[in-house]
Amino acid sequence: MNYNFITIEGNIGAGKTTLSHLLSKHYNARLILEEFAENPFLPKFYENPEQFAFPLELFFMAERYKQLKDLLQTKDMFQNVTISDYLFTKCLLFAKVNLPDEEFRLYQKLFDIINPQIIQPDILIYLHTPVIKLQENIKKRNRKYEQSIPNDYLFNLQETYTQYIKQHHIKTLFVDASNADFLDNPLHLQTIIDALDKEYEEGQHFITLP
Repeated sequence: MNYNFITIEGNIGAGKTTLSHLLSKHYNARLILEEFAENPFLPKFYENPEQFAFPLELFFMAERYKQLKDLLQTKDMFQNVTISDYLFTKCLLFAKVNLPDEEFRLYQKLFDIINPQIIQPDILIYLHTPVIKLQENIKKRNRKYEQSIPNDYLFNLQETYTQYIKQHHIKTLFVDASNADFLDNPLHLQTIIDALDKEYEEGQHFITLP
């Protein structure tokens, strides 16, 4: 496996963290997980999006920047692979959905200053999951503030992710995660591991789980 920095992305409830844990165990990799619980604006955002979207996104960007900067600049002789359950560009994608135009333009200026300082992944695994399945997963993990997320919001995020991947030609494993069960179906996890053993050109490479 020739990828030293693997990032896993997908919509809310797509299974990013579960897959990240399993792959990090398989490869004995360093693991970078989104520290969403540290964001004091997150529950407030779901109650009042217009008031709290901007501080929410600023806080997330600052935390992600610090986390990636600290961990990726610290070499570990025992762990050559790093796996993250988020892409730094996630900041911009969520801001595009959550912020009004003027605030988004300001946010994008800040993002453009910070982004060049971040190491980009060697390969992106994108879990494409139907909204119905996302809602099932969200209810199952039972975070109180997530239980009233509307379908339209998840659809908008899904569209924003897929448009970004299509336009930027990132080396991406685009996984149909409609029926994904990485925790309890070993074949699903093995399909991802087998896919990571191959070399790819830039762009999307579609993976179907058995």
